[in-house]
Amino acid sequence: MTTLITSTGTLLTFLMLLTPLIFPSPMNPMLQLKNTIKKTFIISLCPSILLLGHETEITIKMAPMIFMDTQNIYIDIILDTYSILFTSIALFITWSIMEFSTWYMSQDPNITKFLKYLTTFLLTMLIIISANNFYQFFIGWEGVGIMSFLLIGWWFARTDAGTAALQAIIYNRLGDIGLLLAMLWLNAFSSWNFQEIFMQENQYFTLPTLGLLLGAIGKSAQLGLHPWLPAAMEGPTPVSALLHSSTMVVAGVFLILRMHPIMQNNHTILTLCLLIGSFTTLVSAIVATTQNDIKKIIALSTTSQLGLMMVTLGLNQPMLTFMHMTMHSFFKATLFLCAGSLIHNLNNEQDIRKMGNLMLNFPATSSAMTTASMALMGAPFLSGFYSKDIIIETITNSNTNAWAMTLTLVATALSATYSTRMIILVQTGTTKIKQTHTHHESKTALNSIARLTMGSIMAGLLTKLMISPSTSILTMPKPIKLAALMISLFSMILTMDIISSNKMKMKPMISHSTNQFLFFNTMHRAFPLGALNTSQNLSTELMDTWTLEKFGPKGLATKNISMTHLSTQQKTMIKHYLSIFLLSTTITLIFLSPNWS
Repeated sequence: MTTLITSTGTLLTFLMLLTPLIFPSPMNPMLQLKNTIKKTFIISLCPSILLLGHETEITIKMAPMIFMDTQNIYIDIILDTYSILFTSIALFITWSIMEFSTWYMSQDPNITKFLKYLTTFLLTMLIIISANNFYQFFIGWEGVGIMSFLLIGWWFARTDAGTAALQAIIYNRLGDIGLLLAMLWLNAFSSWNFQEIFMQENQYFTLPTLGLLLGAIGKSAQLGLHPWLPAAMEGPTPVSALLHSSTMVVAGVFLILRMHPIMQNNHTILTLCLLIGSFTTLVSAIVATTQNDIKKIIALSTTSQLGLMMVTLGLNQPMLTFMHMTMHSFFKATLFLCAGSLIHNLNNEQDIRKMGNLMLNFPATSSAMTTASMALMGAPFLSGFYSKDIIIETITNSNTNAWAMTLTLVATALSATYSTRMIILVQTGTTKIKQTHTHHESKTALNSIARLTMGSIMAGLLTKLMISPSTSILTMPKPIKLAALMISLFSMILTMDIISSNKMKMKPMISHSTNQFLFFNTMHRAFPLGALNTSQNLSTELMDTWTLEKFGPKGLATKNISMTHLSTQQKTMIKHYLSIFLLSTTITLIFLSPNWS
């Protein structure tokens, strides 16, 4: 019975999401889309509740669609802890974001199309998390890439929006090369079906796992392929909220999470995950500390948290990664919607230096932003505390790389720094801009923000109660147990002191951090300019200096002169001419003289 209800609920979820896309309502398509997401979320709770009581893994396998000599291609849906729980969370967050979008995008003439794009975005993410083979997984993987391109560049009349959309698709395509190579290798030597891959004990899985890791680095914006994530802030704020919380960016981490059984004994891959994640979380946290655009601060915070998830995978803790992924979805969506509400009410002003004293004008939004920021910092009894605290404990108690542990702890401290800085500059002090008119906090927007704020408060506690209802015995030293909390508290106090005293030291470091360590200038300016100059010089030298000089008119003239010199005695030298004349005259006189005969 449990299997039947779970399978039916999941299939009904997909069908209901497809209904407004295929058969839109002629009267009110916006209301239809919002209500569909709401009803789908309620239906998805049935499999989630049943999963808590009966931890089972169900596979729905349909008839083959494509027949091949080596293997058949068919739709194969896996229903386990990852897919069932994350489906409910993604639907809940998308429901709130779509309701917020009806207020935020109310003046957009194509708002219905926008909401359809959001629904398609969600649907492709659900395909990723429920796929049981690489064929189906790749459809969802490319789907979120295409939808992110369309949604980031939604305001296509803006040059920055088009550039950001191109960055997203190009950087993701670089990562997709690794996924494609891994799929080709698995198709030749193994299988595309996840269960068949997991059953094989293949010591040569290092090569395809490297490809999978490259795909995850591109999709989840790890260090090296990360510039597209801050640039994606050119899209509408609801897009940023959905893209950075429960779709797109977590797809790369979810790929490693799903394929973890073939990586758990591969120390090379685990070490790479650990190092890449630790450097990503540190660099992103440093850059976020000195940014002034409120959306970019939250975006770089997402990159930092994705790096922390990668570190957790490197520690061989997939369930802990999944837990932090779900907790992160709630408070990150809350932060983006709060930022969107403030930006919309301040006539599209995004610079936190020009904001201030907004807690009086927007008390509900400010309260939600503070709560979500505290959850991000890992404040006790909020959602981030239950996952982030355990991750720090696991790092400090594991035989892991000391450098990776140090970088992660520093990044944890910096997460409190940029969160505290954002709260103080936005909500306290005095406003630095002249507000021509201020929108009031709309009920529609506040409903969405309040719903996600409750998730940020209650999600971790509910997870804690479901996992371990009884009080656990402390088995580690108290300094290690309180390490994350002490680091965050110290960083918060230090940040407040620096801001209040207005002392900003280490200007060169701050300058580089503000410019994102010149990564954008290097990758998007220096390298292309160097390549252009090199190609221009090479083409000039090859065409002008070499081709035209050697084989062109000048080269032919030079060859003609040398051939002329070889074929004639006219050397334009008077001494040479006189010598030849005297020699020939002497020889002639000798031979023609009478005495000779």
